[in-house]
Amino acid sequence: MNIRSLQYGITICALLVALAHIIWPSLTIDAITVTLIFIALVPWLAPLFKSLELPGRLKIEFQDFERARTKADKAGLLSEFPRIESERQYSFQLVAQEDPKLALAGLRIEIEKRLTEIAESNNINPEKAGIGRLLRILGERQLLSQEQRSALADMVGLLNSAVHGGEIDNRAAEWALDVGPRLVSALEAKVNKI
Repeated sequence: MNIRSLQYGITICALLVALAHIIWPSLTIDAITVTLIFIALVPWLAPLFKSLELPGRLKIEFQDFERARTKADKAGLLSEFPRIESERQYSFQLVAQEDPKLALAGLRIEIEKRLTEIAESNNINPEKAGIGRLLRILGERQLLSQEQRSALADMVGLLNSAVHGGEIDNRAAEWALDVGPRLVSALEAKVNKI
């Protein structure tokens, strides 16, 4: 099911329930109707806001992870990794379903590990270099393009804030399972190519 079908489905269901609520004379437009109309509009308003937090600790994250994927893809940082299960299992893949936060932290570690390998294979001492400094050094040495550095910095920042920022949607784990192996594979190719 694609996003557009889901948007239509949510909108139609919410509007039908709101209409049924209005049709019966004993029912009036009240908080329930307004809430259902709002729910019908949410899928269409998603591009306008970053997240939606409703009472009951329901938080919906909409754009950050997909934006990071798009930026990384444009920068050439996502390999054409096959969709079938890879023989190699990264640590974040093994825990994604049980603990999305741990999967995101694991992906961040894998990224830093590959950047360190790129630096070491080019006689750069990565000791005492945080990931931000490492990205800057790799860029200065033209081992990463400006676009790649920017995409990786954004992604690492997003992963850090997701891990430290509270509740994580299960979609984040799916994102890590989809994007993570492709990103790590592309970074590994940079180590092997050098």
